[in-house]
Amino acid sequence: MAIAARGLTRRFGGLTALHGLDLRVEAGTAVALFGPNGAGKSTLLRLCATLLRPSAGEVRLFGQAVRDGGAAARRRVGFLSHHSFLYADLTPVQNLEFYARMFKVPFAERRVRQVLEQVDLVGWAQRPVRTLSRGLEQRCAIARVLLHEPDLLLLDEPFTGLDADAAAMLSQLLREAHARGATLLLTTHDLPRGVEICTRALILVRGRLAWDGAITDSDAAAFETLYHSTVRAAGGHSESSAQNSKLKTQN
Repeated sequence: MAIAARGLTRRFGGLTALHGLDLRVEAGTAVALFGPNGAGKSTLLRLCATLLRPSAGEVRLFGQAVRDGGAAARRRVGFLSHHSFLYADLTPVQNLEFYARMFKVPFAERRVRQVLEQVDLVGWAQRPVRTLSRGLEQRCAIARVLLHEPDLLLLDEPFTGLDADAAAMLSQLLREAHARGATLLLTTHDLPRGVEICTRALILVRGRLAWDGAITDSDAAAFETLYHSTVRAAGGHSESSAQNSKLKTQN
């Protein structure tokens, strides 16, 4: 089991972001996590990435409890968030070389070159990250996440800032990672793209799991209808998708 959460609760002062969540994600599966603004999606991913500690309950990654930091489990995880975790004054090459040392990536120089090519960043590889556009910085962050070929990819709005070609590139890279056996858990407000990549969907509303089931690419339109009705029934706020079937909220 890649992820096993039991009674997972997280409070921020008087606000409860997650309410006793139970969740199991089998190794090798691809799961999309959907939900409106404030649903708790980012909080859940940060808990799974061991960057937050639960207020109650626990998370286990590959059978190992992470309540005490889970350094060994963390090495098997690649986490992409709204923060790139890149050093702005370093170049993409320097950032990736640093992370390669941290994760003890074998044949690091070759692997760094490979991921830069995969995200089409070779032409900007020697420029400080602070000089890159938002989309190019996101490509570098994606390269960082894929660098050590993690067993579990936790991706919080991975398509943010990417143009159409880069988004298609990322979709392909995620399919390839899944094909080699990696587990995917990703959040996105782009329902069709999430349905295209994943075979299971979770709908989180106000910190509670409102729906969990299998999805297929051919059911994208039907799933979007189900999504909006589920969110409304659970007392959340669901916006209609006016452009490219994207929800225009941010977690």
